[in-house]
Amino acid sequence: MPGVRDISAEAFIAAYSSHLKRSGKLEVPTWVDLVKTGSFKELAPYDPDWYYVRAAAIARHIYLRKDVGIGALTKLHGGRNRRGNRPSHHKDCSASVQRKICQSLEKIGVLEQTDNGGRRISQDGQRDLDRIATAVVEAAREEEEEEEEEEEEDEE
Repeated sequence: MPGVRDISAEAFIAAYSSHLKRSGKLEVPTWVDLVKTGSFKELAPYDPDWYYVRAAAIARHIYLRKDVGIGALTKLHGGRNRRGNRPSHHKDCSASVQRKICQSLEKIGVLEQTDNGGRRISQDGQRDLDRIATAVVEAAREEEEEEEEEEEEDEE
């Protein structure tokens, strides 16, 4: 049975974020259309569904590791801080955004807190993510089969 590790990050995150949006369980704060995701950014994200995409990316990241804290997530989603004519440096993203996303995922039962204050994937969350990964693999297989059938029809 294929898992989250077996498929590309891009395909999984797109599928899981659409699942989160469709289910409607993930509580989205009112400030998502106003906030920047980091102090090094100039503008807020253009994608109106960026909160779901970031939640899916965080869930995948925590799934692949045992125990992850907010600081590690801020480093992961950080980026280049352009400092004018001085050299650019890495800057961490907003810890508040990462924390709120983790809290939202905890409310729906995907994540749980560990003893040392980090987050880990819950059993229900792991089952959910594996189910989405399997669905993505099956959809990719179906597309490949359809393409092969079309190629055979074109050859005839």
